[in-house]
Amino acid sequence: MSGNTVDNVRSAETYRRLNKKCMLSMYINNAITYIILSIILLLIFKLITLSDELSVQSIIPLILVSMILLLIYFIIGPWIYYERYRYMITSDKIDVRYGIIILRHILVPIERVHQVQVSRGPVNNLLGLANVNVTTAGGVATISYLEVDEAEKIVERLTDLINAMLRDSE
Repeated sequence: MSGNTVDNVRSAETYRRLNKKCMLSMYINNAITYIILSIILLLIFKLITLSDELSVQSIIPLILVSMILLLIYFIIGPWIYYERYRYMITSDKIDVRYGIIILRHILVPIERVHQVQVSRGPVNNLLGLANVNVTTAGGVATISYLEVDEAEKIVERLTDLINAMLRDSE
């Protein structure tokens, strides 16, 4: 990671974007999901065709349309997610904006943070990506698809901010 990126993570006064590797991770996850859903749909199709109540001709278009719509979503979804995803960390808040169809804006005041951790799923692990999970009393906010070293720096920065607030409150 360049020195400039490290400086931006530390100062973090502007919205940051994701690394483009996140799209590869999403495409791999989507491909796995698509394969699993295809198998499930084919099994459902097989079970329905064993029944005499519905004709095969009436089910095929429904399954084909479903598969095509899912495929379109899985292909364009990661690009839209990448384009819309933003996060910012300041001395008093964590701000995350993301979404494909439904846009979400999560704002977490630093003083509400209980725990910060790095998590890595199997696909992200292969690509050198990680998520930062920020736990509050109200739930978990996640900063997704970060380079591992950037995720570690964010956790360190947030831990320092939380510890400073705790020292100031004593």
